[in-house]
Amino acid sequence: MPGIISTIALLIKELTLLVSYVRNNAFPQPLTEEEESRCLGRMAEGDSRARNMLIEHNLRLVAHIVKRLWTRYDVSPSL
Repeated sequence: MPGIISTIALLIKELTLLVSYVRNNAFPQPLTEEEESRCLGRMAEGDSRARNMLIEHNLRLVAHIVKRLWTRYDVSPSL
């Protein structure tokens, strides 16, 4: 049981950090359509740098979704 509580606490901490990044605009700007197409092509060929670039530039979208869910379900960081 303590392991579950620790895991939940860590998850809440990480989500709080992610939401704070969104509020402070700490994420890179989204890629243009052309840049995204090039990265997708390079990633399909096994380029790990292109994969990482796609991940990093889409973190804003992930954080936006988390933020919406965070407020919708009123998740509180305090247990």
